[in-house]
Amino acid sequence: MMLRRATIDDVHALVDVQEHGAIASLSHIFPQATYPFPRAEVLHRWRGEIADPQIHTYVSTDAAGRISGFAATRAAELLHFGTAVETWGSGLAQELHDAVLDELKATAPTGYIWLRVFEANMRARRFYERLGWTRSGRRTRTTFAPYPVLLEYRRP
Repeated sequence: MMLRRATIDDVHALVDVQEHGAIASLSHIFPQATYPFPRAEVLHRWRGEIADPQIHTYVSTDAAGRISGFAATRAAELLHFGTAVETWGSGLAQELHDAVLDELKATAPTGYIWLRVFEANMRARRFYERLGWTRSGRRTRTTFAPYPVLLEYRRP
Protein backbone atom coordinates (compact mmCIF):
# COMPACT_ATOMS: atom_id res chain seq x y z
CA MET A 1 0.00 0.00 0.00
CA MET A 2 1.14 3.50 -0.82
CA LEU A 3 -0.34 6.36 1.22
CA ARG A 4 -0.30 9.88 -0.15
CA ARG A 5 -2.20 13.14 0.13
CA ALA A 6 -5.29 13.25 -2.07
CA THR A 7 -5.48 15.76 -4.91
CA ILE A 8 -8.39 17.22 -6.82
CA ASP A 9 -7.52 14.79 -9.64
CA ASP A 10 -8.36 11.89 -7.29
CA VAL A 11 -11.90 13.00 -6.50
CA HIS A 12 -13.88 10.91 -9.00
CA ALA A 13 -11.94 7.69 -8.34
CA LEU A 14 -12.10 8.30 -4.57
CA VAL A 15 -15.88 8.79 -4.70
CA ASP A 16 -16.21 5.65 -6.84
CA VAL A 17 -14.51 3.68 -4.04
CA GLN A 18 -16.64 5.38 -1.39
CA GLU A 19 -19.89 4.87 -3.30
CA HIS A 20 -19.32 1.14 -3.88
CA GLY A 21 -18.42 0.65 -0.23
CA ALA A 22 -21.37 2.67 1.03
CA ILE A 23 -23.84 0.73 -1.10
CA ALA A 24 -22.33 -2.59 0.00
CA SER A 25 -22.17 -1.78 3.70
CA LEU A 26 -24.80 0.86 4.40
CA SER A 27 -27.83 -0.06 2.26
CA HIS A 28 -29.62 -1.31 5.38
CA ILE A 29 -29.22 2.25 6.76
CA PHE A 30 -29.72 4.11 3.48
CA PRO A 31 -32.03 1.94 1.32
CA GLN A 32 -30.90 2.76 -2.21
CA ALA A 33 -34.43 2.92 -3.67
CA THR A 34 -35.32 5.67 -1.21
CA TYR A 35 -31.97 7.24 -0.25
CA PRO A 36 -29.50 6.62 -3.09
CA PHE A 37 -25.85 7.48 -2.59
CA PRO A 38 -25.65 11.31 -2.85
CA ARG A 39 -22.82 11.33 -5.39
CA ALA A 40 -23.03 15.02 -6.38
CA GLU A 41 -23.02 16.16 -2.74
CA VAL A 42 -20.15 13.85 -1.83
CA LEU A 43 -18.07 15.00 -4.83
CA HIS A 44 -18.65 18.61 -3.79
CA ARG A 45 -17.73 17.86 -0.16
CA TRP A 46 -14.47 16.10 -1.13
CA ARG A 47 -13.45 18.97 -3.43
CA GLY A 48 -13.94 21.39 -0.54
CA GLU A 49 -12.11 19.18 1.93
CA ILE A 50 -9.11 18.65 -0.36
CA ALA A 51 -8.85 22.44 -0.74
CA ASP A 52 -9.26 23.09 3.01
CA PRO A 53 -5.87 23.48 4.75
CA GLN A 54 -7.44 22.35 8.06
CA ILE A 55 -8.39 18.97 6.59
CA HIS A 56 -5.79 16.38 5.63
CA THR A 57 -7.07 14.06 2.91
CA TYR A 58 -5.37 10.82 1.95
CA VAL A 59 -5.67 8.03 -0.57
CA SER A 60 -4.03 4.64 -0.58
CA THR A 61 -3.08 3.18 -3.92
CA ASP A 62 -2.26 -0.30 -5.13
CA ALA A 63 0.78 -1.31 -7.18
CA ALA A 64 -0.93 -0.14 -10.38
CA GLY A 65 -1.66 3.29 -8.86
CA ARG A 66 -5.41 2.70 -8.47
CA ILE A 67 -7.10 4.17 -5.40
CA SER A 68 -7.76 1.39 -2.90
CA GLY A 69 -8.76 3.47 0.13
CA PHE A 70 -9.27 6.94 1.49
CA ALA A 71 -9.23 8.89 4.72
CA ALA A 72 -9.56 12.44 5.94
CA THR A 73 -8.63 14.00 9.27
CA ARG A 74 -9.39 17.33 10.88
CA ALA A 75 -7.61 18.29 14.11
CA ALA A 76 -8.15 15.23 16.37
CA GLU A 77 -10.94 13.68 14.28
CA LEU A 78 -10.79 10.80 11.84
CA LEU A 79 -13.38 12.36 9.56
CA HIS A 80 -13.67 9.79 6.73
CA PHE A 81 -12.28 6.32 6.25
CA GLY A 82 -12.88 3.50 3.80
CA THR A 83 -11.36 0.94 1.48
CA ALA A 84 -12.39 -0.56 -1.86
CA VAL A 85 -14.89 -3.40 -1.53
CA GLU A 86 -12.57 -5.79 -3.37
CA THR A 87 -9.92 -5.28 -0.65
CA TRP A 88 -12.21 -6.13 2.26
CA GLY A 89 -10.73 -8.89 4.37
CA SER A 90 -7.23 -8.38 2.91
CA GLY A 91 -5.76 -6.41 5.84
CA LEU A 92 -5.61 -3.18 3.83
CA ALA A 93 -8.08 -1.41 6.12
CA GLN A 94 -5.93 -2.01 9.19
CA GLU A 95 -2.78 -1.00 7.31
CA LEU A 96 -4.45 2.21 6.11
CA HIS A 97 -5.92 2.85 9.57
CA ASP A 98 -2.51 2.52 11.24
CA ALA A 99 -0.80 4.78 8.69
CA VAL A 100 -3.46 7.48 8.98
CA LEU A 101 -3.43 7.27 12.78
CA ASP A 102 0.33 7.84 12.78
CA GLU A 103 -0.33 11.06 10.86
CA LEU A 104 -3.27 12.02 13.09
CA LYS A 105 -1.45 11.43 16.36
CA ALA A 106 1.33 13.75 15.22
CA THR A 107 -1.10 16.63 14.70
CA ALA A 108 -3.92 16.00 17.20
CA PRO A 109 -4.32 18.94 19.60
CA THR A 110 -6.02 16.89 22.36
CA GLY A 111 -5.15 13.89 24.51
CA TYR A 112 -7.38 11.67 22.39
CA ILE A 113 -8.47 11.19 18.81
CA TRP A 114 -12.06 10.56 17.82
CA LEU A 115 -14.39 9.47 15.04
CA ARG A 116 -18.06 8.93 14.40
CA VAL A 117 -19.60 5.77 12.96
CA PHE A 118 -23.18 4.82 12.16
CA GLU A 119 -24.79 3.04 15.08
CA ALA A 120 -26.20 0.39 12.72
CA ASN A 121 -22.87 -0.18 10.94
CA MET A 122 -21.83 -3.18 13.00
CA ARG A 123 -19.02 -4.17 10.61
CA ALA A 124 -17.28 -0.80 11.06
CA ARG A 125 -17.94 -0.75 14.80
CA ARG A 126 -16.34 -4.19 15.23
CA PHE A 127 -13.36 -3.03 13.16
CA TYR A 128 -12.77 0.08 15.28
CA GLU A 129 -13.37 -1.71 18.58
CA ARG A 130 -10.87 -4.42 17.60
CA LEU A 131 -8.32 -1.65 17.02
CA GLY A 132 -8.78 -0.09 20.45
CA TRP A 133 -11.46 2.54 19.88
CA THR A 134 -14.09 2.87 22.63
CA ARG A 135 -17.51 4.52 22.66
CA SER A 136 -17.61 7.90 24.34
CA GLY A 137 -21.38 7.84 24.88
CA ARG A 138 -21.91 10.84 22.60
CA ARG A 139 -24.56 10.41 19.88
CA THR A 140 -25.33 12.68 16.94
CA ARG A 141 -27.13 12.35 13.63
CA THR A 142 -25.80 12.54 10.11
CA THR A 143 -26.81 15.37 7.79
CA PHE A 144 -27.96 12.84 5.15
CA ALA A 145 -31.58 11.61 5.17
CA PRO A 146 -32.95 9.54 6.85
CA TYR A 147 -30.57 11.03 9.47
CA PRO A 148 -29.38 7.87 11.25
CA VAL A 149 -27.55 7.98 14.57
CA LEU A 150 -23.78 8.32 14.68
CA LEU A 151 -21.81 7.08 17.69
CA GLU A 152 -18.62 8.78 18.78
CA TYR A 153 -15.59 6.60 19.46
CA ARG A 154 -12.35 7.75 21.05
CA ARG A 155 -8.83 6.48 21.37
CA PRO A 156 -6.01 7.86 23.56
